[in-house]
Formats: sequence, C-alpha cells, structure tokens
Amino acid sequence: MELYEGILTRRSIRKFTNQAVEPDQVEKILTAAMFAPSGMNMQSWQFVVITERELLEAIPAVHPNASMTPQAALAIVVCGDEDIQPSEPRWVINCSAASLNIMLAAHALGLGSVWCGVYPDAARQSGIKRMLKLPDHIHPFSLLPIGHPDESPEPGERFKVERVHYNLW
Repeated sequence: MELYEGILTRRSIRKFTNQAVEPDQVEKILTAAMFAPSGMNMQSWQFVVITERELLEAIPAVHPNASMTPQAALAIVVCGDEDIQPSEPRWVINCSAASLNIMLAAHALGLGSVWCGVYPDAARQSGIKRMLKLPDHIHPFSLLPIGHPDESPEPGERFKVERVHYNLW
C-alpha cells in the first residue's frame, strides 16, 4: 500500500474478528510509533501493550467510549513520560504523533484500530492509570484497540476547500 493511499483509506475500526495479531506485527507497529516526530527529539513516550483478555474486558468500565476493546486482539496505551520531558504540552504533541503512526502502521499491515482519547479526561486518565499500575510520572494519553477488522467503513470525502487559506486569512 502506498503511503498516500494508506492515509486516505485508514478508518476507525470498531468491530474486530477473533483472529490474533502476530508478535512481529506488534513490533512493527511499535517501531513505527517510535519513528514519529517529537519535540527536540525527546521521544517522551512509553507504550503499554495490553493482550490479557481480563484487562481488555475491563477497559470499558474506565473508558466509556472504548466498548470495542474486549473484541480487539490487543490495545496499546500511549503514555507521556514527564521524566523524559516534563513539559506537558510537548509530551502531548509527541504522543499524538506516535498514536497516528500506530494507526497508520496497523492499517498498512491489514489491521484495524481506533483512537480512544484518554487525555485530557481526568476520570479516564486515573482509571487507566490505576488499572495498569502506571507510576506517577507516566500519563496515559490514548488507548488504541487493534485487531483484524470485521468492518470496512467507506472513506467518504473530507477535503474542504473552504478550510484552506493561503498566506493570509
């Protein structure tokens, strides 16, 4: 799949088959995440890969928009590490780029994913933090359920010329 085509055809997938995701695919996805751009190249992220069925099934109790997680093969929680980069705006930006790279890499591998925002919702953050026993300096940013897609949403049209401005407003 060409990069441009991958960007235009990636969709949020909320229905998954029960097929497993191979460990080498997970490693490729995480490698892509770590190749995301980051402010001052600090790479202020950490990743928690959730594969235990009990944890996947418990996630909707702390994240109301993550009802698809129990059907996913796995989920990746992208976290900001304030010990690496204490500036919250910076790790948030870095984790955003890593989250997008995860989704694009999953799509390129024939997998589906959906971005379930954790940050800045305090209840979601504390629930995920408690569930995964994250240390104080680690902040959950996004939850990305991943698996083999059991749906194929149409891309639709998203380009809106009225939102493009050249040089001045």
